[in-house]
Amino acid sequence: MAVTAAPSMAATCTGYVGLTFDDGPTPGNTTTLLNTLRNLGVRATFFNIGQNAQSNPSLVQAEQSASMWIGNHSWTHPHLTQLSQSQIVSEVSQTQQVIQQITGQAPKLFRPPYGETNSTLKAVEASYGLTEIIWDVDSQDWNNASVDQIVQNASRLQAGGVILMHDWPAN
Repeated sequence: MAVTAAPSMAATCTGYVGLTFDDGPTPGNTTTLLNTLRNLGVRATFFNIGQNAQSNPSLVQAEQSASMWIGNHSWTHPHLTQLSQSQIVSEVSQTQQVIQQITGQAPKLFRPPYGETNSTLKAVEASYGLTEIIWDVDSQDWNNASVDQIVQNASRLQAGGVILMHDWPAN
């Protein structure tokens, strides 16, 4: 049975929120996101899928060069709570290795695909020293939300909250 984890707070400083982008890096889109964030003087966390990171190492390096946080989002984006412990270990470890090879640093943050977690996954995360990060607000960008809908969803964020966005839709 899948358990949804409690959201992790973005910061203890008043007024901060956590901007997070899942499923990248994505050719074309990641660079645009990074340029926009850099121009605004904003940092975000990119939860990269291992296969995408392996296919696009220069984009992972660009995330690092732009002072973004880089997290692990599994190797293939499966429903991890439906996998065996050894399969979960493979999903997490392959991504840890690839991101470390590209950046020189192993990720410290992990976001389970679909926000699904359980005790087996939490034990694997702990064995890699990973902190699980869920979200407080889903932007719905993955669901073809309009820009206005995404802005409306984001307006529900409170200080310390985390918003889920993706490194692939046009909005």
